Amino acid sequence: MLLVLAGCATRPVNPPITEVHPSEGYRLQTMQARKSADNPSEALVILTFSGGGTRAAAFAYGVLEVLRRTEAVAPNGRRARLIDAVDVITGVSGGSFTALAYGLYGDKLFDIYEDSFLKRNVQGELLARSLNPFNWPALGSDRWGRSEMAANLYDEILFHGATFADLEKGSGPFVAVMSTDISTGTRVGFNQSMFDVLCSDLSPVHLARAAAASSAVPLVLSPVTINNYGGTCGFKFPEWLTVAANAESPARPAARAIKRLEEMQSFEDGKARPYIHLVDGGLADNLGMRAVLETLEEMEAVRLHGGKTPLDHIKRIIVVVVNSLSVPATNWDQTERPPGNLEILIKATGVPIDRYSYETVELLRDTIARWDTMRRIRDSPAFDARKDLSLSGLMNAPTARLYAIDVSFPMLKDKDEFAYLNDLPTSFVLPPEAVDRLRAAAGKILLESPDFQRLLKDIGARVVQPAP
Repeated sequence: MLLVLAGCATRPVNPPITEVHPSEGYRLQTMQARKSADNPSEALVILTFSGGGTRAAAFAYGVLEVLRRTEAVAPNGRRARLIDAVDVITGVSGGSFTALAYGLYGDKLFDIYEDSFLKRNVQGELLARSLNPFNWPALGSDRWGRSEMAANLYDEILFHGATFADLEKGSGPFVAVMSTDISTGTRVGFNQSMFDVLCSDLSPVHLARAAAASSAVPLVLSPVTINNYGGTCGFKFPEWLTVAANAESPARPAARAIKRLEEMQSFEDGKARPYIHLVDGGLADNLGMRAVLETLEEMEAVRLHGGKTPLDHIKRIIVVVVNSLSVPATNWDQTERPPGNLEILIKATGVPIDRYSYETVELLRDTIARWDTMRRIRDSPAFDARKDLSLSGLMNAPTARLYAIDVSFPMLKDKDEFAYLNDLPTSFVLPPEAVDRLRAAAGKILLESPDFQRLLKDIGARVVQPAP
């Protein structure tokens, strides 16, 4: 009887497509085109929500809360909620739940999220299901694992059957949820542009399954498996991306664009790789920032080569990096006895992620400094591209101004509060007090950020924040 039940357990299958339709499906271009038609904007506002379990979900939620109740007042007196200016939200692991839930529910999220997810013992419910004998046959199946069980729970308590087709119908920001291909370490996003490479339709994929893939911590949860039909739908990479990756160009090529192109090409042979196994997105990019950096580098490279990009009309690119990284203190260095194998395994997994997260933010700041330098040289009265041909490419340098707003624990001025938040574990259960303190800290850090204040000054706006 158990063997029969185990054989019946199977995962959802993402369907194939026979032809790519670039103007259809859940992708940034279609969402942006619709939003621009209603309300043209010269700014691109991006929120990146890091991984970190409920700690990350609550910290990201705190940023959304303060953006929702904060208005910017322009010199002409026009008022607008800051949350309505958000164009893109990237989410990884714990941050993916907040990103997807806001993309699905919009303002309704603020009525349900605390009880449905943040202050719920999700971890305990997952454990209870894994210990339930009625689930053992399915858990023992090769085609259904712990992450499928987790996806079912997330669907019941938060997403309620919603798919990416539901996100496409909405009017909110574009949500980019990230996972990691465990075979190659490649970042795999849940958007139709990525699924075009796989020759698959993203629309019927459940949001809960995307969240499960993005938070599938290896060993704790099983990989989420998707089908790859690459090479069967006539997919071709965008011309502007291949231009950016042109290594024969006299200007420095976009190294990240080249690497990303190579990674994507590995999915084009669906016969050789018919299945892709996805795990926690934090292994490839715990901040959800790599896609942002790649886009900026591609934009810079294409423009320096005299080409056009989809972002040429943008004058300001604002990136709010919501990073809930915590590094709890240990007493390992105070004893001769070394830490145990499990402790070492956990630390060995986390240290590279922590280090890379820091480097990612610094790379964004380096890009800001480089664009500012190119702009100053180009605008200098002494600059003459005709006299110095080696600098002629600066005439096409990106014109958009970049802003990086860091919302992370070290930005807290209260050292006791920093110590408290920094010691919170990465899990899917936290005390209600911890959730509330994370939310409050996120809003405080954002509003007090020097980079946020500089942005307001540059656009000539002031902030009006009603009482909570």
